[in-house]
Amino acid sequence: MYEVFDHTADIGLRIWAPDRPSLYAEAARALFSLVVLNLDAVRPVEQRRFVIAGEQDDYLLFDWLNELLYTFETEHLLLSEFQIELEPAGLRATGRGERLDRSRHELDHEVKAITYHGLKIDSAPSGWMAEVIVDI
Repeated sequence: MYEVFDHTADIGLRIWAPDRPSLYAEAARALFSLVVLNLDAVRPVEQRRFVIAGEQDDYLLFDWLNELLYTFETEHLLLSEFQIELEPAGLRATGRGERLDRSRHELDHEVKAITYHGLKIDSAPSGWMAEVIVDI
């Protein structure tokens, strides 16, 4: 589960999940929900694997989302489904989606960058919560 909130000249994402792997998956969906309005129209026909090194949760989340943004910008690959495995040295992930098809995918925001400003991950009574500010 995630929500979008306004931030001066940026957009914030607040993400909740029952466990840490789900938090990273929900954060990825939240990012792509900013890029394309109809994220549910993105079919899981292409698969991409990611390995992100990092031990500190907030920086790992930054690097994960930054890698997804880079993948979209360079390959026009929209991802909508994610499987995450957290390891002591980082994460392994599989993303599924498809190439941008402007006849079917309605673009929303141009996300320029993931920022460190306000970046946080905390445990919550019902699981985990993260906040991320993105530059648009």
